[in-house]
Amino acid sequence: MNFNRLPKEKRNQLIMTLVITVVCLGGCGFGLIRYQYSSLRQLSENKVLAEKKLQQMHEAVQQAERLKVELADAQKILAEMESDIASGDLYSWLITTIRRFRAPYKVDMPSISPIGATTEVNLLANFPYKQTSINVSGTAHYHDFGRFVADFENQFPHIRLMNLNLDLDGGSTEPEMLSFKMEIITLVKPNAS
Repeated sequence: MNFNRLPKEKRNQLIMTLVITVVCLGGCGFGLIRYQYSSLRQLSENKVLAEKKLQQMHEAVQQAERLKVELADAQKILAEMESDIASGDLYSWLITTIRRFRAPYKVDMPSISPIGATTEVNLLANFPYKQTSINVSGTAHYHDFGRFVADFENQFPHIRLMNLNLDLDGGSTEPEMLSFKMEIITLVKPNAS
């Protein structure tokens, strides 16, 4: 097809038609198709994120059994650790624990005060256990008393000996005898008291 043979008016109409067609195709390309490509890219990114989330969910499902076993083990360990925490009749529990423990030691504890009120633990915020205390006093040879204190705190990690006052026992004829006063503070199980 030879454009020179066409009349000028037809040639101008043909050129205008081609220009309008090119402009319309360009407008469609930039307006509609470009928007569709952008939408496809966004969908592709969403698909990748969804696949990652699905993979994480599969891993969580696969680890669920292991987590159940770990939870059971942790509960068993916690129950073992709570075995020497006060529960039930707190005064009776404390007296029994102290007397049973001091039996092999030459420590005399004739004075035991009534048990204090059960209160929140004042060292740690939002601690799930409560605490109670009891005051005791007595006499012992300094070496026996030192072994008693060390062994007591090592055997009962949930009980602390606080406010310990030591004096020479002036009423004793035996040398190196001490009179002592101390506060015994113990944790209390949350459902006990």
